Amino acid sequence: VQLQASGGGLAQVGDSLRLSCLGSGRDFVLSTIGWFRQAPGKEREFVAAITSDAEKIYIGDAAKGRFTISRDFAKNTVPLQMNSLEPEDSARYYCAANPYSEFGDHSRYYDFWGQGTQVTVSS
Repeated sequence: VQLQASGGGLAQVGDSLRLSCLGSGRDFVLSTIGWFRQAPGKEREFVAAITSDAEKIYIGDAAKGRFTISRDFAKNTVPLQMNSLEPEDSARYYCAANPYSEFGDHSRYYDFWGQGTQVTVSS
């Protein structure tokens, strides 16, 4: 599975950004896809995940009420809509694929990772 995250950039507090994870390969279609983030000096943090059939969605504590994950089967993408951005959301955001199970709320479930996209939120 190959993954490419995009859509990051510089935002102001309260702004919205829409990240996208573009996947390739048959296994991408069969994979649970997760979004994670990591800020300098901090551990990688789970953001959100969605199963291959989009029937199950996992949302991390930091994302609840503000971020939405979805799946575009036609475009082979998994968008992450981020609203009401805060400075604490500044991090590098990664998408990852788990082609083996529906479990998705921890990095240990994922075997394939993209390069990430940087999000910076200024106050």
